[in-house]
Amino acid sequence: MRLKNFSLPYGLQLHKAFGDESRVRILHLLWRNQEMVVADLEQVLDFTQTKTSRQLAYLKNAGLVSVRRLDNWMYYALKDEPLDVLHQFLGHLEKDPQLLLDQQTYQTLWSNRELAAYKLQNRQWRG
Repeated sequence: MRLKNFSLPYGLQLHKAFGDESRVRILHLLWRNQEMVVADLEQVLDFTQTKTSRQLAYLKNAGLVSVRRLDNWMYYALKDEPLDVLHQFLGHLEKDPQLLLDQQTYQTLWSNRELAAYKLQNRQWRG
Protein backbone atom coordinates (compact mmCIF):
# COMPACT_ATOMS: atom_id res chain seq x y z
CA MET A 1 0.00 0.00 0.00
CA ARG A 2 1.26 3.48 -0.79
CA LEU A 3 0.31 7.00 0.26
CA LYS A 4 -2.94 8.02 -1.40
CA ASN A 5 -3.30 11.47 0.12
CA PHE A 6 -0.24 13.50 0.89
CA SER A 7 -1.57 16.35 3.01
CA LEU A 8 0.29 19.36 4.35
CA PRO A 9 0.11 18.18 7.99
CA TYR A 10 1.48 14.77 7.01
CA GLY A 11 4.25 16.37 4.95
CA LEU A 12 5.21 18.53 7.93
CA GLN A 13 5.26 15.44 10.14
CA LEU A 14 7.61 13.71 7.70
CA HIS A 15 9.96 16.68 7.52
CA LYS A 16 10.09 16.93 11.30
CA ALA A 17 10.94 13.23 11.47
CA PHE A 18 13.73 13.75 8.91
CA GLY A 19 14.99 16.78 10.85
CA ASP A 20 16.83 14.74 13.46
CA GLU A 21 20.02 12.76 12.71
CA SER A 22 19.12 10.01 15.19
CA ARG A 23 15.78 9.38 13.53
CA VAL A 24 17.30 9.38 10.04
CA ARG A 25 19.89 6.83 11.16
CA ILE A 26 17.14 4.62 12.60
CA LEU A 27 15.03 4.95 9.45
CA HIS A 28 18.02 4.05 7.29
CA LEU A 29 18.78 0.91 9.30
CA LEU A 30 15.15 -0.18 9.16
CA TRP A 31 15.06 0.54 5.43
CA ARG A 32 18.16 -1.57 4.80
CA ASN A 33 17.31 -4.43 7.19
CA GLN A 34 13.48 -4.59 7.09
CA GLU A 35 12.99 -5.23 10.81
CA MET A 36 15.07 -4.68 13.94
CA VAL A 37 14.74 -4.88 17.71
CA VAL A 38 15.53 -2.01 20.07
CA ALA A 39 18.60 -3.78 21.50
CA ASP A 40 20.20 -4.03 18.04
CA LEU A 41 19.52 -0.38 17.30
CA GLU A 42 21.03 0.59 20.65
CA GLN A 43 24.23 -1.34 19.96
CA VAL A 44 24.66 -0.18 16.38
CA LEU A 45 23.92 3.48 17.06
CA ASP A 46 25.54 3.56 20.52
CA PHE A 47 22.40 5.12 22.00
CA THR A 48 20.87 4.55 25.41
CA GLN A 49 17.69 2.50 25.61
CA THR A 50 15.79 5.65 26.56
CA LYS A 51 16.99 7.64 23.55
CA THR A 52 16.34 4.76 21.16
CA SER A 53 12.83 4.16 22.49
CA ARG A 54 12.01 7.88 22.45
CA GLN A 55 13.09 8.23 18.80
CA LEU A 56 11.19 5.07 17.81
CA ALA A 57 8.07 6.37 19.56
CA TYR A 58 8.39 9.63 17.61
CA LEU A 59 8.69 7.73 14.32
CA LYS A 60 5.75 5.53 15.25
CA ASN A 61 3.58 8.55 16.09
CA ALA A 62 4.62 10.16 12.79
CA GLY A 63 3.22 7.12 10.97
CA LEU A 64 6.57 5.91 9.61
CA VAL A 65 7.25 2.87 11.78
CA SER A 66 5.19 -0.09 12.90
CA VAL A 67 5.89 -2.34 15.86
CA ARG A 68 5.08 -5.94 16.67
CA ARG A 69 5.68 -7.81 19.88
CA LEU A 70 7.09 -11.33 20.00
CA ASP A 71 7.53 -12.57 23.57
CA ASN A 72 9.69 -9.89 25.26
CA TRP A 73 11.02 -8.45 22.00
CA MET A 74 9.65 -5.43 20.17
CA TYR A 75 10.32 -5.58 16.43
CA TYR A 76 10.27 -2.31 14.49
CA ALA A 77 9.81 -1.98 10.74
CA LEU A 78 8.92 0.72 8.24
CA LYS A 79 5.26 1.03 7.35
CA ASP A 80 4.26 0.31 3.77
CA GLU A 81 2.36 3.55 3.17
CA PRO A 82 5.29 6.03 3.29
CA LEU A 83 7.79 3.61 1.71
CA ASP A 84 7.96 5.48 -1.63
CA VAL A 85 8.80 8.75 0.11
CA LEU A 86 11.30 7.05 2.41
CA HIS A 87 12.92 5.23 -0.51
CA GLN A 88 13.47 8.51 -2.36
CA PHE A 89 14.76 10.34 0.71
CA LEU A 90 17.03 7.58 2.00
CA GLY A 91 18.24 6.69 -1.48
CA HIS A 92 19.82 10.13 -1.73
CA LEU A 93 21.69 9.50 1.52
CA GLU A 94 22.93 6.04 0.54
CA LYS A 95 26.60 7.12 0.34
CA ASP A 96 26.66 9.02 3.64
CA PRO A 97 29.67 7.83 5.68
CA GLN A 98 27.77 7.66 8.98
CA LEU A 99 24.91 5.64 7.47
CA LEU A 100 27.38 3.30 5.75
CA LEU A 101 29.20 2.80 9.07
CA ASP A 102 25.90 2.05 10.85
CA GLN A 103 25.03 -0.62 8.28
CA GLN A 104 28.52 -2.12 8.41
CA THR A 105 28.31 -2.29 12.22
CA TYR A 106 24.96 -4.05 12.02
CA GLN A 107 26.27 -6.55 9.45
CA THR A 108 29.20 -7.37 11.77
CA LEU A 109 26.84 -7.75 14.73
CA TRP A 110 24.54 -10.01 12.71
CA SER A 111 27.35 -12.22 11.36
CA ASN A 112 28.76 -12.68 14.88
CA ARG A 113 25.29 -13.65 16.11
CA GLU A 114 24.90 -16.19 13.29
CA LEU A 115 28.34 -17.67 14.03
CA ALA A 116 27.52 -17.99 17.74
CA ALA A 117 24.18 -19.66 16.97
CA TYR A 118 25.90 -22.08 14.57
CA LYS A 119 28.50 -23.02 17.20
CA LEU A 120 25.81 -23.61 19.83
CA GLN A 121 23.75 -25.68 17.42
CA ASN A 122 26.66 -27.96 16.48
CA ARG A 123 28.12 -28.30 19.95
CA GLN A 124 28.56 -31.86 21.23
CA TRP A 125 27.22 -32.11 24.77
CA ARG A 126 29.06 -34.62 26.93
CA GLY A 127 27.51 -35.83 30.12
